[in-house]
Amino acid sequence: MNNYFFKKFFSFLLLFFTLSICLFADNGTQYTPALYGTFWALVPPVIAIVLALITKEAYSSLFIGIVSGGVLYAGANLEKVTLHVLNDGLIAVLSDSNNVGIIIFLVILGTMVSLMNKAGGSKAFGIWASKRIKSRVGAQLATIILGCLIFIDDYFNCLTVGSVMYPITDKHNISRAKLAYLIDATAAPICIIAPVSSWAAAVSGFVPGEDGFAIFIKAIPYNFYALFTIIMLIMIAVSNSDYGPMKTHELNALNGDLFSDGREINSSEELNEENSHGSVLDLVVPIIFLIILCITGMIYTGGFFAGTSFVEAFSNSVASQGLAIGSMFALILAIIFYVVRKSLTFKECMDSIPDGFKAMVPAILILTFAWSLKAMTDSLGAAPYVAHLMENVAGGLVNMLPAIIFLVGCGLAFATGTSWGTFGILIPIVVAVFENNPQMMIISISACMAGAVCGDHCSPISDTTIMASAGSQCNHVAHVYTQLPYALSVAAISFVSYVIIGYTKSWLIAFPVGVIGVITLLLLAKKRAKN
Repeated sequence: MNNYFFKKFFSFLLLFFTLSICLFADNGTQYTPALYGTFWALVPPVIAIVLALITKEAYSSLFIGIVSGGVLYAGANLEKVTLHVLNDGLIAVLSDSNNVGIIIFLVILGTMVSLMNKAGGSKAFGIWASKRIKSRVGAQLATIILGCLIFIDDYFNCLTVGSVMYPITDKHNISRAKLAYLIDATAAPICIIAPVSSWAAAVSGFVPGEDGFAIFIKAIPYNFYALFTIIMLIMIAVSNSDYGPMKTHELNALNGDLFSDGREINSSEELNEENSHGSVLDLVVPIIFLIILCITGMIYTGGFFAGTSFVEAFSNSVASQGLAIGSMFALILAIIFYVVRKSLTFKECMDSIPDGFKAMVPAILILTFAWSLKAMTDSLGAAPYVAHLMENVAGGLVNMLPAIIFLVGCGLAFATGTSWGTFGILIPIVVAVFENNPQMMIISISACMAGAVCGDHCSPISDTTIMASAGSQCNHVAHVYTQLPYALSVAAISFVSYVIIGYTKSWLIAFPVGVIGVITLLLLAKKRAKN
Protein backbone atom coordinates (compact mmCIF):
# COMPACT_ATOMS: atom_id res chain seq x y z
CA MET A 1 0.00 0.00 0.00
CA ASN A 2 2.84 2.38 0.90
CA ASN A 3 4.59 1.65 -2.39
CA TYR A 4 1.41 2.40 -4.31
CA PHE A 5 0.89 5.63 -2.39
CA PHE A 6 4.40 6.91 -3.02
CA LYS A 7 4.30 6.09 -6.71
CA LYS A 8 1.00 7.96 -7.07
CA PHE A 9 2.31 10.86 -5.01
CA PHE A 10 5.37 11.35 -7.20
CA SER A 11 3.30 10.98 -10.37
CA PHE A 12 0.87 13.71 -9.31
CA LEU A 13 3.74 15.94 -8.13
CA LEU A 14 5.46 15.68 -11.49
CA LEU A 15 2.24 16.29 -13.38
CA PHE A 16 1.54 19.41 -11.33
CA PHE A 17 4.93 20.98 -11.94
CA THR A 18 5.21 20.07 -15.60
CA LEU A 19 1.75 21.39 -16.42
CA SER A 20 2.69 24.65 -14.73
CA ILE A 21 5.82 25.13 -16.85
CA CYS A 22 4.87 23.63 -20.21
CA LEU A 23 3.59 27.01 -21.50
CA PHE A 24 7.08 28.45 -21.25
CA ALA A 25 8.81 25.86 -23.44
CA ASP A 26 10.99 27.13 -26.28
CA ASN A 27 9.35 26.49 -29.67
CA GLY A 28 12.42 27.37 -31.75
CA THR A 29 14.18 25.01 -34.09
CA GLN A 30 16.94 24.39 -31.53
CA TYR A 31 14.79 23.16 -28.68
CA THR A 32 15.94 24.07 -25.15
CA PRO A 33 13.74 22.97 -22.25
CA ALA A 34 12.46 25.72 -19.98
CA LEU A 35 14.16 24.08 -16.99
CA TYR A 36 17.55 23.66 -18.67
CA GLY A 37 20.50 24.26 -16.35
CA THR A 38 18.40 24.52 -13.21
CA PHE A 39 18.00 22.45 -10.06
CA TRP A 40 15.24 20.50 -11.84
CA ALA A 41 17.92 18.76 -13.92
CA LEU A 42 18.78 16.70 -10.83
CA VAL A 43 15.18 15.85 -9.93
CA PRO A 44 14.72 12.71 -12.14
CA PRO A 45 17.59 10.74 -10.53
CA VAL A 46 16.49 11.87 -7.08
CA ILE A 47 12.99 10.52 -7.80
CA ALA A 48 14.43 7.21 -9.03
CA ILE A 49 16.73 6.85 -6.02
CA VAL A 50 14.08 7.72 -3.43
CA LEU A 51 11.58 5.33 -5.00
CA ALA A 52 14.18 2.54 -5.15
CA LEU A 53 15.00 2.93 -1.46
CA ILE A 54 11.31 3.09 -0.48
CA THR A 55 9.94 0.34 -2.70
CA LYS A 56 13.07 -1.91 -2.71
CA GLU A 57 12.38 -2.35 -6.44
CA ALA A 58 14.87 -1.00 -8.99
CA TYR A 59 13.25 -1.46 -12.42
CA SER A 60 10.04 0.53 -11.95
CA SER A 61 11.86 3.19 -9.90
CA LEU A 62 14.42 3.80 -12.64
CA PHE A 63 11.75 3.81 -15.33
CA ILE A 64 9.65 6.37 -13.43
CA GLY A 65 12.79 8.51 -13.08
CA ILE A 66 13.41 8.30 -16.84
CA VAL A 67 9.82 9.25 -17.67
CA SER A 68 9.93 12.15 -15.20
CA GLY A 69 13.05 13.41 -17.00
CA GLY A 70 11.18 13.21 -20.29
CA VAL A 71 8.26 15.16 -18.83
CA LEU A 72 10.52 17.87 -17.39
CA TYR A 73 12.23 18.12 -20.77
CA ALA A 74 9.14 18.25 -23.01
CA GLY A 75 6.36 19.52 -20.74
CA ALA A 76 2.88 18.14 -21.36
CA ASN A 77 3.57 17.22 -25.00
CA LEU A 78 3.04 13.45 -24.89
CA GLU A 79 4.57 12.87 -28.32
CA LYS A 80 7.75 14.80 -27.46
CA VAL A 81 8.03 13.06 -24.07
CA THR A 82 7.73 9.63 -25.70
CA LEU A 83 10.24 10.38 -28.45
CA HIS A 84 12.71 11.90 -26.00
CA VAL A 85 12.55 8.90 -23.66
CA LEU A 86 12.88 6.40 -26.52
CA ASN A 87 15.13 8.11 -29.08
CA ASP A 88 17.34 10.22 -26.81
CA GLY A 89 17.18 7.78 -23.92
CA LEU A 90 16.79 4.03 -24.36
CA ILE A 91 17.62 3.75 -28.07
CA ALA A 92 20.52 6.23 -27.88
CA VAL A 93 22.26 4.50 -24.97
CA LEU A 94 21.85 1.08 -26.62
CA SER A 95 23.35 2.51 -29.81
CA ASP A 96 26.41 3.88 -28.04
CA SER A 97 29.47 1.78 -28.87
CA ASN A 98 30.94 2.12 -25.37
CA ASN A 99 27.72 0.91 -23.76
CA VAL A 100 27.41 -1.98 -26.21
CA GLY A 101 31.00 -2.94 -25.39
CA ILE A 102 30.11 -3.14 -21.70
CA ILE A 103 27.03 -5.26 -22.47
CA ILE A 104 29.14 -7.65 -24.59
CA PHE A 105 31.65 -7.88 -21.75
CA LEU A 106 28.84 -8.66 -19.30
CA VAL A 107 27.37 -11.40 -21.49
CA ILE A 108 30.80 -13.00 -22.05
CA LEU A 109 31.56 -12.88 -18.31
CA GLY A 110 28.21 -14.52 -17.59
CA THR A 111 29.00 -17.21 -20.18
CA MET A 112 32.43 -17.88 -18.69
CA VAL A 113 30.96 -18.21 -15.20
CA SER A 114 28.43 -20.69 -16.59
CA LEU A 115 31.27 -22.63 -18.28
CA MET A 116 33.31 -22.72 -15.06
CA ASN A 117 30.30 -24.00 -13.13
CA LYS A 118 29.44 -26.71 -15.67
CA ALA A 119 33.06 -27.84 -15.89
CA GLY A 120 33.20 -28.15 -12.11
CA GLY A 121 35.85 -25.45 -11.71
CA SER A 122 33.90 -23.37 -9.17
CA LYS A 123 33.10 -26.42 -7.05
CA ALA A 124 36.70 -27.70 -7.16
CA PHE A 125 38.05 -24.27 -6.27
CA GLY A 126 35.62 -24.04 -3.36
CA ILE A 127 36.81 -27.42 -2.04
CA TRP A 128 40.47 -26.44 -2.52
CA ALA A 129 40.04 -23.07 -0.84
CA SER A 130 38.00 -24.48 2.07
CA LYS A 131 41.02 -26.54 3.11
CA ARG A 132 43.09 -23.36 3.33
CA ILE A 133 40.53 -20.70 4.28
CA LYS A 134 39.02 -21.95 7.52
CA SER A 135 37.18 -18.91 8.91
CA ARG A 136 34.81 -16.10 7.98
CA VAL A 137 37.62 -13.60 8.54
CA GLY A 138 39.88 -15.52 6.17
CA ALA A 139 37.18 -15.66 3.48
CA GLN A 140 36.58 -11.91 3.71
CA LEU A 141 40.29 -11.07 3.67
CA ALA A 142 40.82 -13.37 0.66
CA THR A 143 38.03 -11.48 -1.18
CA ILE A 144 39.61 -8.13 -0.29
CA ILE A 145 43.09 -9.25 -1.42
CA LEU A 146 41.76 -10.56 -4.75
CA GLY A 147 39.82 -7.31 -5.24
CA CYS A 148 43.00 -5.31 -4.62
CA LEU A 149 44.98 -7.43 -7.07
CA ILE A 150 42.48 -6.90 -9.92
CA PHE A 151 42.94 -3.13 -10.16
CA ILE A 152 42.78 -2.74 -13.93
CA ASP A 153 39.09 -1.87 -14.19
CA ASP A 154 36.16 -1.71 -11.76
CA TYR A 155 33.71 -3.61 -14.01
CA PHE A 156 36.23 -6.39 -14.51
CA ASN A 157 37.00 -6.38 -10.78
CA CYS A 158 33.35 -6.72 -9.69
CA LEU A 159 32.44 -9.57 -12.01
CA THR A 160 35.66 -11.56 -11.71
CA VAL A 161 35.98 -11.37 -7.91
CA GLY A 162 32.32 -12.26 -7.48
CA SER A 163 32.47 -15.34 -9.70
CA VAL A 164 35.65 -16.61 -8.01
CA MET A 165 34.79 -15.91 -4.36
CA TYR A 166 31.10 -16.66 -3.89
CA PRO A 167 31.59 -20.45 -3.41
CA ILE A 168 34.01 -19.65 -0.56
CA THR A 169 31.95 -16.93 1.12
CA ASP A 170 28.83 -19.11 0.82
CA LYS A 171 30.63 -21.96 2.58
CA HIS A 172 31.47 -19.67 5.51
CA ASN A 173 27.92 -18.24 5.68
CA ILE A 174 28.84 -14.72 4.61
CA SER A 175 25.79 -12.91 3.29
CA ARG A 176 25.58 -11.96 -0.38
CA ALA A 177 25.08 -8.33 0.72
CA LYS A 178 28.43 -8.49 2.56
CA LEU A 179 30.11 -10.06 -0.49
CA ALA A 180 28.68 -7.26 -2.67
CA TYR A 181 30.11 -4.67 -0.25
CA LEU A 182 33.54 -6.34 -0.23
CA ILE A 183 33.53 -6.34 -4.03
CA ASP A 184 32.24 -2.78 -4.43
CA ALA A 185 34.65 -1.36 -1.84
CA THR A 186 37.67 -2.91 -3.60
CA ALA A 187 36.59 -1.90 -7.10
CA ALA A 188 36.43 1.88 -7.59
CA PRO A 189 38.49 2.75 -4.45
CA ILE A 190 41.36 0.54 -5.68
CA CYS A 191 41.09 1.69 -9.31
CA ILE A 192 41.13 5.37 -8.30
CA ILE A 193 44.49 4.97 -6.50
CA ALA A 194 46.06 2.54 -9.01
CA PRO A 195 48.30 4.32 -11.58
CA VAL A 196 47.71 1.57 -14.16
CA SER A 197 43.93 1.43 -14.47
CA SER A 198 41.13 2.65 -16.69
CA TRP A 199 40.25 5.21 -14.00
CA ALA A 200 43.74 6.74 -14.02
CA ALA A 201 43.36 7.07 -17.78
CA ALA A 202 40.00 8.82 -17.41
CA VAL A 203 41.22 11.29 -14.77
CA SER A 204 44.37 12.08 -16.74
CA GLY A 205 42.26 12.98 -19.75
CA PHE A 206 40.20 15.53 -17.80
CA VAL A 207 43.17 17.76 -16.78
CA PRO A 208 43.50 20.37 -19.56
CA GLY A 209 46.91 21.94 -20.11
CA GLU A 210 48.61 19.84 -17.41
CA ASP A 211 50.48 16.54 -17.10
CA GLY A 212 47.38 14.58 -16.10
CA PHE A 213 49.18 11.35 -15.20
CA ALA A 214 51.71 13.11 -12.95
CA ILE A 215 48.88 14.95 -11.17
CA PHE A 216 47.01 11.66 -10.68
CA ILE A 217 50.09 10.12 -9.00
CA LYS A 218 50.53 13.14 -6.71
CA ALA A 219 46.83 13.09 -5.77
CA ILE A 220 46.83 9.46 -4.53
CA PRO A 221 47.80 10.22 -0.88
CA TYR A 222 45.03 12.84 -0.65
CA ASN A 223 42.28 10.54 -1.90
CA PHE A 224 40.92 10.13 1.62
CA TYR A 225 37.62 8.40 0.81
CA ALA A 226 39.31 5.59 -1.12
CA LEU A 227 42.05 5.11 1.49
CA PHE A 228 39.68 5.23 4.48
CA THR A 229 37.26 2.82 2.74
CA ILE A 230 40.00 0.22 2.32
CA ILE A 231 41.14 0.66 5.94
CA MET A 232 37.54 0.36 7.18
CA LEU A 233 36.92 -2.68 5.00
CA ILE A 234 39.87 -4.58 6.47
CA MET A 235 38.98 -3.61 10.03
CA ILE A 236 35.34 -4.68 9.63
CA ALA A 237 36.46 -8.06 8.25
CA VAL A 238 38.98 -8.64 11.05
CA SER A 239 36.96 -7.31 14.00
CA ASN A 240 33.44 -8.35 12.89
CA SER A 241 32.19 -4.81 13.53
CA ASP A 242 29.19 -4.78 11.18
CA TYR A 243 26.40 -2.33 11.90
CA GLY A 244 23.16 -1.11 10.35
CA PRO A 245 21.22 -3.32 7.91
CA MET A 246 24.40 -5.27 7.13
CA LYS A 247 24.41 -6.62 10.68
CA THR A 248 20.96 -8.12 10.09
CA HIS A 249 22.04 -9.70 6.81
CA GLU A 250 25.13 -11.21 8.46
CA LEU A 251 23.10 -12.64 11.36
CA ASN A 252 20.64 -14.14 8.88
CA ALA A 253 23.53 -15.63 6.89
CA LEU A 254 24.88 -17.35 9.99
CA ASN A 255 21.50 -19.11 10.16
CA GLY A 256 21.74 -20.19 6.52
CA ASP A 257 19.80 -17.35 4.86
CA LEU A 258 22.47 -15.80 2.62
CA PHE A 259 20.04 -13.46 0.86
CA SER A 260 17.86 -12.41 3.83
CA ASP A 261 14.81 -13.39 1.82
CA GLY A 262 14.06 -16.81 3.31
CA ARG A 263 16.21 -18.81 0.89
CA GLU A 264 18.36 -21.30 2.74
CA ILE A 265 19.80 -22.99 -0.34
CA ASN A 266 23.38 -22.16 -1.22
CA SER A 267 23.50 -20.38 -4.56
CA SER A 268 26.53 -22.46 -5.46
CA GLU A 269 24.35 -25.55 -5.14
CA GLU A 270 21.58 -24.01 -7.21
CA LEU A 271 23.95 -23.55 -10.14
CA ASN A 272 25.30 -27.05 -9.99
CA GLU A 273 24.82 -29.07 -13.02
CA GLU A 274 28.52 -29.29 -12.16
CA ASN A 275 30.98 -31.86 -13.34
CA SER A 276 32.10 -33.73 -10.23
CA HIS A 277 35.46 -34.46 -11.90
CA GLY A 278 36.32 -30.81 -12.42
CA SER A 279 39.59 -29.39 -11.12
CA VAL A 280 40.86 -26.04 -9.89
CA LEU A 281 42.45 -25.57 -13.33
CA ASP A 282 38.95 -25.37 -14.83
CA LEU A 283 38.48 -22.09 -12.97
CA VAL A 284 42.00 -20.68 -12.72
CA VAL A 285 43.09 -21.07 -16.36
CA PRO A 286 40.05 -19.25 -17.89
CA ILE A 287 40.44 -16.46 -15.30
CA ILE A 288 44.12 -16.09 -16.25
CA PHE A 289 43.11 -15.98 -19.93
CA LEU A 290 40.60 -13.28 -19.05
CA ILE A 291 43.01 -11.10 -17.07
CA ILE A 292 45.87 -11.27 -19.60
CA LEU A 293 43.68 -10.76 -22.66
CA CYS A 294 41.59 -7.94 -21.15
CA ILE A 295 44.77 -6.04 -20.27
CA THR A 296 46.03 -6.73 -23.80
CA GLY A 297 42.73 -5.52 -25.27
CA MET A 298 42.89 -2.28 -23.28
CA ILE A 299 46.46 -1.40 -24.26
CA TYR A 300 45.62 -2.36 -27.86
CA THR A 301 42.90 0.31 -27.94
CA GLY A 302 45.44 2.78 -26.53
CA GLY A 303 47.87 2.14 -29.39
CA PHE A 304 50.45 0.01 -27.58
CA PHE A 305 51.05 -2.22 -30.60
CA ALA A 306 51.48 0.87 -32.78
CA GLY A 307 54.51 2.00 -30.77
CA THR A 308 52.91 3.84 -27.82
CA SER A 309 54.42 3.23 -24.37
CA PHE A 310 52.58 0.94 -21.94
CA VAL A 311 51.60 3.75 -19.53
CA GLU A 312 50.50 6.05 -22.33
CA ALA A 313 48.55 3.24 -23.96
CA PHE A 314 46.63 2.79 -20.72
CA SER A 315 46.01 6.53 -20.55
CA ASN A 316 44.58 6.48 -24.08
CA SER A 317 42.69 3.18 -23.76
CA VAL A 318 38.97 2.75 -24.36
CA ALA A 319 38.08 0.45 -21.47
CA SER A 320 34.73 -0.82 -22.75
CA GLN A 321 36.12 -1.69 -26.18
CA GLY A 322 39.28 -3.25 -24.75
CA LEU A 323 37.35 -5.39 -22.26
CA ALA A 324 34.98 -6.59 -24.99
CA ILE A 325 37.87 -7.54 -27.30
CA GLY A 326 39.86 -9.24 -24.54
CA SER A 327 36.94 -11.16 -23.09
CA MET A 328 35.88 -12.39 -26.55
CA PHE A 329 39.28 -13.98 -27.17
CA ALA A 330 39.34 -15.29 -23.59
CA LEU A 331 35.99 -17.01 -24.18
CA ILE A 332 37.26 -18.66 -27.38
CA LEU A 333 40.38 -19.94 -25.60
CA ALA A 334 38.32 -21.14 -22.63
CA ILE A 335 36.03 -23.17 -24.90
CA ILE A 336 39.05 -24.74 -26.65
CA PHE A 337 40.58 -25.47 -23.23
CA TYR A 338 37.45 -27.22 -21.92
CA VAL A 339 36.91 -29.25 -25.11
CA VAL A 340 40.57 -30.38 -25.30
CA ARG A 341 40.53 -31.38 -21.61
CA LYS A 342 37.18 -33.10 -22.20
CA SER A 343 35.74 -31.21 -19.24
CA LEU A 344 32.82 -30.19 -21.48
CA THR A 345 31.58 -31.12 -24.92
CA PHE A 346 31.35 -28.44 -27.60
CA LYS A 347 27.54 -28.55 -27.35
CA GLU A 348 27.68 -27.96 -23.58
CA CYS A 349 29.95 -24.97 -24.20
CA MET A 350 27.49 -23.51 -26.69
CA ASP A 351 24.58 -24.10 -24.30
CA SER A 352 26.42 -21.92 -21.77
CA ILE A 353 26.13 -18.84 -24.01
CA PRO A 354 22.36 -18.33 -23.55
CA ASP A 355 22.71 -19.38 -19.90
CA GLY A 356 25.31 -16.66 -19.36
CA PHE A 357 23.15 -14.10 -21.15
CA LYS A 358 20.13 -14.97 -18.99
CA ALA A 359 22.21 -14.62 -15.82
CA MET A 360 23.19 -11.08 -16.83
CA VAL A 361 19.77 -9.86 -18.01
CA PRO A 362 18.93 -8.14 -14.67
CA ALA A 363 22.26 -6.27 -14.65
CA ILE A 364 21.90 -5.30 -18.33
CA LEU A 365 18.36 -4.01 -17.76
CA ILE A 366 19.35 -1.92 -14.74
CA LEU A 367 22.39 -0.58 -16.58
CA THR A 368 20.28 0.37 -19.60
CA PHE A 369 17.82 2.25 -17.39
CA ALA A 370 20.67 3.93 -15.47
CA TRP A 371 22.31 5.09 -18.71
CA SER A 372 18.96 6.37 -19.98
CA LEU A 373 18.38 8.27 -16.74
CA LYS A 374 21.78 9.93 -17.14
CA ALA A 375 20.79 10.88 -20.71
CA MET A 376 17.70 12.61 -19.27
CA THR A 377 19.78 14.63 -16.77
CA ASP A 378 22.24 15.57 -19.52
CA SER A 379 19.42 16.85 -21.72
CA LEU A 380 18.19 18.98 -18.80
CA GLY A 381 21.62 20.57 -18.31
CA ALA A 382 22.79 19.00 -15.06
CA ALA A 383 26.46 19.59 -15.95
CA PRO A 384 26.14 23.35 -16.68
CA TYR A 385 24.07 23.80 -13.52
CA VAL A 386 26.68 22.17 -11.27
CA ALA A 387 29.55 23.93 -13.07
CA HIS A 388 27.84 27.30 -12.50
CA LEU A 389 27.40 26.51 -8.80
CA MET A 390 31.07 25.56 -8.46
CA GLU A 391 32.27 28.70 -10.23
CA ASN A 392 30.24 30.83 -7.81
CA VAL A 393 31.65 29.00 -4.79
CA ALA A 394 35.23 29.13 -6.06
CA GLY A 395 35.50 32.88 -5.56
CA GLY A 396 35.45 32.60 -1.76
CA LEU A 397 36.03 30.09 1.02
CA VAL A 398 39.28 28.97 -0.62
CA ASN A 399 40.42 26.95 2.40
CA MET A 400 37.06 25.16 2.54
CA LEU A 401 37.06 24.45 -1.18
CA PRO A 402 38.48 20.87 -1.00
CA ALA A 403 35.69 19.90 1.44
CA ILE A 404 33.07 21.69 -0.68
CA ILE A 405 34.34 19.99 -3.86
CA PHE A 406 34.15 16.65 -2.07
CA LEU A 407 30.49 17.24 -1.15
CA VAL A 408 29.59 18.48 -4.63
CA GLY A 409 31.32 15.45 -6.16
CA CYS A 410 29.36 13.16 -3.82
CA GLY A 411 26.05 14.78 -4.72
CA LEU A 412 26.67 14.87 -8.46
CA ALA A 413 27.89 11.27 -8.68
CA PHE A 414 24.99 10.13 -6.47
CA ALA A 415 22.42 11.88 -8.64
CA THR A 416 23.87 10.93 -12.01
CA GLY A 417 25.39 7.54 -11.13
CA THR A 418 28.66 8.29 -12.89
CA SER A 419 32.10 8.98 -11.43
CA TRP A 420 33.69 9.73 -14.76
CA GLY A 421 31.01 12.27 -15.63
CA THR A 422 31.68 13.96 -12.29
CA PHE A 423 35.40 14.11 -13.11
CA GLY A 424 34.61 15.68 -16.47
CA ILE A 425 32.52 18.44 -14.89
CA LEU A 426 34.53 19.34 -11.79
CA ILE A 427 38.21 18.72 -12.60
CA PRO A 428 38.48 21.38 -15.37
CA ILE A 429 36.91 23.91 -12.97
CA VAL A 430 39.41 23.00 -10.24
CA VAL A 431 42.33 23.33 -12.67
CA ALA A 432 41.14 26.80 -13.73
CA VAL A 433 40.62 28.01 -10.14
CA PHE A 434 43.98 26.78 -8.81
CA GLU A 435 46.09 27.36 -11.91
CA ASN A 436 48.64 29.29 -9.85
CA ASN A 437 48.46 27.11 -6.72
CA PRO A 438 49.70 23.59 -7.62
CA GLN A 439 49.36 22.14 -4.11
CA MET A 440 45.71 23.18 -3.73
CA MET A 441 45.04 22.00 -7.28
CA ILE A 442 46.25 18.50 -6.40
CA ILE A 443 44.34 18.43 -3.09
CA SER A 444 41.15 19.65 -4.77
CA ILE A 445 41.44 17.19 -7.67
CA SER A 446 41.83 14.39 -5.14
CA ALA A 447 38.74 15.70 -3.30
CA CYS A 448 36.82 15.61 -6.58
CA MET A 449 37.92 12.01 -7.25
CA ALA A 450 37.09 10.98 -3.68
CA GLY A 451 33.66 12.61 -3.83
CA ALA A 452 32.90 10.96 -7.17
CA VAL A 453 33.78 7.51 -5.81
CA CYS A 454 31.73 8.16 -2.65
CA GLY A 455 28.64 9.23 -4.61
CA ASP A 456 29.18 6.27 -6.93
CA HIS A 457 29.14 3.94 -3.89
CA CYS A 458 25.94 5.42 -2.49
CA SER A 459 23.96 5.60 -5.73
CA PRO A 460 21.59 2.79 -6.82
CA ILE A 461 22.01 3.93 -10.45
CA SER A 462 25.82 3.70 -10.46
CA ASP A 463 27.37 1.30 -12.99
CA THR A 464 29.84 -0.04 -10.43
CA THR A 465 27.16 -0.59 -7.79
CA ILE A 466 25.08 -2.49 -10.34
CA MET A 467 28.11 -4.58 -11.36
CA ALA A 468 28.88 -5.42 -7.72
CA SER A 469 25.31 -6.67 -7.28
CA ALA A 470 25.61 -8.72 -10.47
CA GLY A 471 29.01 -10.15 -9.53
CA SER A 472 27.78 -11.28 -6.10
CA GLN A 473 24.31 -12.29 -7.40
CA CYS A 474 22.86 -10.09 -4.66
CA ASN A 475 19.57 -8.20 -4.81
CA HIS A 476 20.57 -4.76 -6.07
CA VAL A 477 18.53 -2.66 -3.66
CA ALA A 478 19.65 -4.84 -0.73
CA HIS A 479 23.26 -4.13 -1.71
CA VAL A 480 22.59 -0.39 -1.83
CA TYR A 481 20.91 0.01 1.54
CA THR A 482 23.33 -2.32 3.38
CA GLN A 483 26.34 -0.47 1.93
CA LEU A 484 24.92 3.03 2.43
CA PRO A 485 25.67 3.40 6.19
CA TYR A 486 29.30 2.37 5.62
CA ALA A 487 29.76 4.74 2.67
CA LEU A 488 28.16 7.67 4.54
CA SER A 489 30.29 7.02 7.63
CA VAL A 490 33.51 7.14 5.62
CA ALA A 491 32.20 10.18 3.73
CA ALA A 492 31.71 12.11 7.00
CA ILE A 493 35.23 11.23 8.16
CA SER A 494 36.68 12.17 4.76
CA PHE A 495 34.87 15.53 4.83
CA VAL A 496 36.50 16.38 8.17
CA SER A 497 39.92 15.42 6.78
CA TYR A 498 39.40 17.68 3.76
CA VAL A 499 38.42 20.58 6.02
CA ILE A 500 41.62 20.02 8.03
CA ILE A 501 43.90 19.76 5.00
CA GLY A 502 42.28 22.82 3.42
CA TYR A 503 43.53 24.93 6.34
CA THR A 504 46.74 23.09 7.31
CA LYS A 505 47.89 21.83 3.87
CA SER A 506 49.42 18.95 5.84
CA TRP A 507 48.70 15.32 4.98
CA LEU A 508 50.47 14.29 8.19
CA ILE A 509 47.68 15.93 10.21
CA ALA A 510 44.60 15.25 8.08
CA PHE A 511 45.24 11.57 7.30
CA PRO A 512 45.90 10.36 10.88
CA VAL A 513 42.79 12.22 12.08
CA GLY A 514 40.73 10.30 9.52
CA VAL A 515 42.26 6.95 10.50
CA ILE A 516 41.50 7.67 14.17
CA GLY A 517 37.93 8.52 13.11
CA VAL A 518 37.51 5.16 11.33
CA ILE A 519 38.90 3.24 14.34
CA THR A 520 36.68 5.16 16.79
CA LEU A 521 33.58 4.57 14.66
CA LEU A 522 34.12 0.81 14.53
CA LEU A 523 34.91 0.57 18.24
CA LEU A 524 31.65 2.37 19.03
CA ALA A 525 29.74 0.10 16.60
CA LYS A 526 31.22 -3.02 18.23
CA LYS A 527 30.46 -1.72 21.72
CA ARG A 528 26.88 -0.93 20.76
CA ALA A 529 26.46 -4.38 19.20
CA LYS A 530 27.64 -6.03 22.43
CA ASN A 531 25.23 -3.94 24.50
